[in-house]
Amino acid sequence: MQHPAEHSPLGKSSEYVSQYAPELLFPISRTTKWAELGLEAGKLPYQGVDYWNCYELSWLTPSGKPVVAIGEFAIPADSPNIIESKSFKLYLNSLNQSAYADAAEVERLLARDLSACAGAPVRVRVRSLDEVAAEGVANLPGRCIDDLEIAVSDYAHPRPELLRCADQVVEEVLYSHLLKSNCPVTGQPDWGTLVVDYRGPRLEAASLLAYVVSFRQHQDFHEQCVERVFLDLQRLLQPERLTVYARYVRRGGLDINPYRSTEAITPDNRRLVRQ
Repeated sequence: MQHPAEHSPLGKSSEYVSQYAPELLFPISRTTKWAELGLEAGKLPYQGVDYWNCYELSWLTPSGKPVVAIGEFAIPADSPNIIESKSFKLYLNSLNQSAYADAAEVERLLARDLSACAGAPVRVRVRSLDEVAAEGVANLPGRCIDDLEIAVSDYAHPRPELLRCADQVVEEVLYSHLLKSNCPVTGQPDWGTLVVDYRGPRLEAASLLAYVVSFRQHQDFHEQCVERVFLDLQRLLQPERLTVYARYVRRGGLDINPYRSTEAITPDNRRLVRQ
């Protein structure tokens, strides 16, 4: 079966365009992957957001002087489309030799174009380097499980059957920096940190780590990997609440950070040390 991104610029030679070109943006419907996971638009078991951060945002002032900034884009998890990442990068680069009055004008332009591509309102913040630097690097809450001893031999596909839980109800945050998956089109590796924040039957931490590692050769986009983890944990735990998110390492100046939760959340979008 052909992947929905096969017709996108991903994995193909692309001409660098340095003048504003919103037509470069390529939407990919979420419907195909939702169906694969047993999900349906309008009946999603989660809410959330995909945070994209751009570290290579630049344009010209009316006098021709370059400006650099950091862009933050919040795409609703229930938007009809994701934005294919290479087209996103090409589009952002197309601003490089275009002139704008100020950052506010760039912000409005980005919000308009990205919302049209995603099919839902995209929140945009154009931020100065000083502003982002002042926030520093975030430290994750909870417990890192990466030092636990596990035996792993199968990396081809996610293995939810590895997950185990106990009857005792707990409230905790577990995280691992060992998440790795591959792009479904190019096969390029995607590295990330996975965080599980829940209240419900105690999740066996070693089993969660083995499950995370089982994604190592799995091919899927960032958003679908997080949705798969959320659904597998929801089925196992039937928790009172559950939030799953991943902070992925940037590629081409963009990082992608999907958040999925049973409740309304306000994510901390500060970068991690690897981002």
